[in-house]
Amino acid sequence: MDFALTELQQTLHDEVLALASSFTPEYWLEHDRKEQYPWEFVRALARRGWLGTIIPEEYGGAGLGITEAAVIMHAVCLSGAGTSGASPVHFFMFPPAPVVHFGSERMKRASLPGIAAGELLLAFGVTEPNAGSDTSRITTWAEHTGDRWVVNGQKVWTTNAQQAQKILLLARTSPRQEERPFEGMTLFFTDLDRGACTIRRIDKLGRAAVDSNELFIQGLRVPEEDVVGQVGRGFFHLIDSLNPERIVTAIEAVGIGRSALRIAARYACERVVFGRAIGQNQAIAHPLARSSASLDAAELLAMKAAWLYDHGQPCGAESNAAKYLAAEAGFEACDAALQTLGGFGYAREYHVERLWREIRLYRIAPISQEMALNYLSQHVLGLPRSY
Repeated sequence: MDFALTELQQTLHDEVLALASSFTPEYWLEHDRKEQYPWEFVRALARRGWLGTIIPEEYGGAGLGITEAAVIMHAVCLSGAGTSGASPVHFFMFPPAPVVHFGSERMKRASLPGIAAGELLLAFGVTEPNAGSDTSRITTWAEHTGDRWVVNGQKVWTTNAQQAQKILLLARTSPRQEERPFEGMTLFFTDLDRGACTIRRIDKLGRAAVDSNELFIQGLRVPEEDVVGQVGRGFFHLIDSLNPERIVTAIEAVGIGRSALRIAARYACERVVFGRAIGQNQAIAHPLARSSASLDAAELLAMKAAWLYDHGQPCGAESNAAKYLAAEAGFEACDAALQTLGGFGYAREYHVERLWREIRLYRIAPISQEMALNYLSQHVLGLPRSY
C-alpha cells in the first residue's frame, strides 16, 4: 500500500499478502466453478489469528482497529483472491460488530472466541425482497411469547446460510411508525435452525464460491438471551458498524482493481502486435494509468476514513465517498484490464474475467452507489433529502 503505515501495519500487510498469494488463481477459479466455500483459505488465516483482528483481546481477538482490518483486506484482494477470498474474511469481521458493541457478556463469551478462531460461521439476515434499500419497511416479524420470540418472514441475499451455524437477524417487533420508521426493529443473534428455515441458493454472476441465499422463516424460536442490545433498537445497533464496513469495502475494491491492473500491465509489456508491445500504445497505457490514479485517490480517502474512525472522529462523509469512488475505480480498472487482454480477457485462464465479474458487486453492495451519493448530497452539501 502507498499510504503511510506503521511498522506493525506494514508487516501485517506483507504477511497477509504472502499467505494469500500462496493460494493460486487456479485455486480461486476452481472454487468459483464448483461453488465451493474456500475453507482452506479461511483456516489458514484463522491459524494466524487474522480473522479476529477487530474482536477484543478478552474474547480471543487481536483488539486492533479498522485501519488494520483495511490493511488485511487490501492484501487479500491484491493477492488475486477477489471477492471469493475477501467475503469469507469480511464476514468473520463485520457482521459480529453489533455483538461486540451491544451484545450481552454471556453472548460475547459464548460466540466471539469461536468467530475469532474461524470456527463459528455467521449468516447475515437483513435485506428483504420487498424492502430493498428501505430497511424500515422489512416485514419479517418477531412475536414475543413467554420466554422467547417466534420469528416468521423472508430474507434475501443472505450470505453463508448454506453452512452457517448462527444468523444475525433483523426483524420487526412493533409496527412501523411513519414519524419514527427505524424504531421497532430488533436484532437477534441466534441459531440458524434448518427445521424452521428453508434456504435456497441464488445462482448469481460472481463470487459463486461464497453462497448467497433466499431464506424463508417459519416459526423460528429465538431465546430471550439472543436479543442483541435493546428491543426495538436493532437498526441503530446495525448502523454503528456501517461506516467501518464501507471503509473496508472500499479498500477491497481498490485491492481487486490493483490485482487486475498487475495482470494487464504484465500482459501489455509482453504482448507484441504490429511489431511492438501493446503497452507502448497510449490507447492501452492511458486507461490503465488513469485507473491506477483513481485507485490511489480512493485508497487515500478510505485510509483517511479508517484513521478518523479509529480516533473516534466523525467519518460518514469520508466513508461514503471512499466507498463510491473505490467501487467506480475498481470496476474501471478491471474493465480496462479485460479490454487490454482483448479476446484473452474473456478467457478464464487469464483470471481477469473473474475479477471483472466479482468487482461489479461493489457498485451494488453493501449499499448502492446512489445511496452513497444520497448521503453526500444531504450531509455534505446540505441538499434536501431525496429518498
